[in-house]
Amino acid sequence: MTASPPPPPGPRDPNLLMRPERLAAMQPSRVSASRALMAQMLREGWRITTRRFEIGPDSVGTAVYDIAAPGGQFSFLAYSNAPKREGRTGRIIGRSWDMTGALVEGVADDAVIEATRQELPKLYAGRATPGTLVWCRSNRSMRIFDATVSALAEGRQPEVSLLAQACYLMRNTGLDGNGTFGTRSFLALEEGHPLRHPLAAQMLSAYMMREFAADLVNHLAALQSPAAVALETQRRRFLGIGNGSALGLILFINNHPRLIHAWISAREQAIVAAQSLALAAGDARLDRLRSLLLRAATFRRQDRMVYDAFAPSARIAAELEQVAALLPELDLTAPYPLAALSAAVEARFHPETSETLLSLMIELVPEEADRLAMGMIVSEELQVQGSMRNAALRALLRQDYAWALEWDMQAEGAYRHVWYKSATAEEPRRGPREEAPDAFNLGLDLPGQVQALDAALAQRPADEPVGRLLLQQPGLRAIVARVQGLAGLSYHSPHTNIMADDFVPAHLVRLMNVTLHGVDKTRDYLNRNLRGVLFHGAPVASELGQETDQIWFYPAEPSEHAR
Repeated sequence: MTASPPPPPGPRDPNLLMRPERLAAMQPSRVSASRALMAQMLREGWRITTRRFEIGPDSVGTAVYDIAAPGGQFSFLAYSNAPKREGRTGRIIGRSWDMTGALVEGVADDAVIEATRQELPKLYAGRATPGTLVWCRSNRSMRIFDATVSALAEGRQPEVSLLAQACYLMRNTGLDGNGTFGTRSFLALEEGHPLRHPLAAQMLSAYMMREFAADLVNHLAALQSPAAVALETQRRRFLGIGNGSALGLILFINNHPRLIHAWISAREQAIVAAQSLALAAGDARLDRLRSLLLRAATFRRQDRMVYDAFAPSARIAAELEQVAALLPELDLTAPYPLAALSAAVEARFHPETSETLLSLMIELVPEEADRLAMGMIVSEELQVQGSMRNAALRALLRQDYAWALEWDMQAEGAYRHVWYKSATAEEPRRGPREEAPDAFNLGLDLPGQVQALDAALAQRPADEPVGRLLLQQPGLRAIVARVQGLAGLSYHSPHTNIMADDFVPAHLVRLMNVTLHGVDKTRDYLNRNLRGVLFHGAPVASELGQETDQIWFYPAEPSEHAR
């Protein structure tokens, strides 16, 4: 009796995938925002030129870049300030920045440049000029920035061992768009707009801050010495833009369930496309996958960061090398050999190793991945369907929220914490409920709300319209709209209780930073704050119009002898 053929690959079960610890294990991929933008820029041959770079030895001045893309022209305005030790913070209350910038549609004239210079430092009291997409801010890594300028001024390259300690010259402290400060709303961007995919404008601004940082060290070094040299290409590529994130991203996840689903679903669809490939002996795609696995292993082995909540890179590097060694053993005569490889790796290795393999497999289907990355345009407006019958709504709860109905919300510690806005830092905080007894809870108590709705529905006639319940209990309106509006979507909400004592915020912050944004080397602090690097290894602006390899990510450390 012959064995039944394996079923075709399909998206993974949300009961596995939506656990916070599993979401934290996901790795950057071609559908992550920064990588999707870079793939687009290389594919379409974008061009970035420096129109103006008027900055003095004190670091004060202005730089203007012009960005030409098919279907659009943009200006990036960079305002450089003298660095100050006091008042430096990555928080929204910060008022001391080494650089502020704006991404503006069209070719910005002197009036726009000057108006933005005046308005941007005001932040919430300011107003962006028409056509502004993003306001941004960044601060230097003082030690690495200054050491790089000094080395270049002396006619030598900065030591790689120093650069690799942070992997950036400047760190992003704010990327504000989508209506904030009067910037253009994302959904208002017209069809065919080059940046009409989620977070593309913010990622372009981050890339331009990275370019500005490298241009600035070259410029300051040249002002210090006629013998100065420029940062060589390998080192310049290796340096990304730093990124810090914290609890606010968890509220973003709560408030953007359709976007979260769209992103995770796109990644799953790309993985399925790769797992469905038919392969034969000598297929170049197997060689490509092996090369990618070894590249990722080298990147992990050279990673100098120390992680508390996540797996050490040395372990992942060793496991990736073992995965690469499995490729020659694949049975290419069987259906779906890459699906079989995925299952074997999932069973034997750390989840981060498994998720790295899946992300790298997406590179075998680049056209499909790029199509999926460009298609995540969603509205988060959730509306109540008052005519739905109570029985139908209860069925939805059991279909989509069985995990929430089973959660023990009476357990000790289930409501240990509350989410609130700090009066001093103006940012989200999570703390013990007894420390903020009067705080208005900003967190989404999804299991508690689902259970409350189910209990209320149990007391009503099954064939009664839901609208009658809401007339008597309007406090249930938000959860009803959420359940109805997200029906049929698998990956919209992490399966967790964010109020609980054992909830680890860093898990969901990492989902946003790594899976959605594409941040590498995400070091965790206090189980809630993360710092990492965007565009780590990405081509520099002068390379965009050339034939540049799309495999720029997971860069190896440059040679100390590169000049």
